[in-house]
Amino acid sequence: MGVVRGFLGVVALLVDKPEKRLVTWQVGTVVELLSPDVYELEFLDSKGHAIAVMELKRADLLLLQHEPVMAG
Repeated sequence: MGVVRGFLGVVALLVDKPEKRLVTWQVGTVVELLSPDVYELEFLDSKGHAIAVMELKRADLLLLQHEPVMAG
């Protein structure tokens, strides 16, 4: 995953987190950069209510792109 540029990046989980009732591909929002490889994320339900807030490592996340990225 590339570096999340700024806060509020949208990501998907690459691993299950059963202790938080989250599964692979669950979409979340980066709300804070805690260290170069650790982010605080918030996961919402379809009504916008928080279902989990947790710290995750960059290796557990896939940055989702909203704009096309040209192949190098």
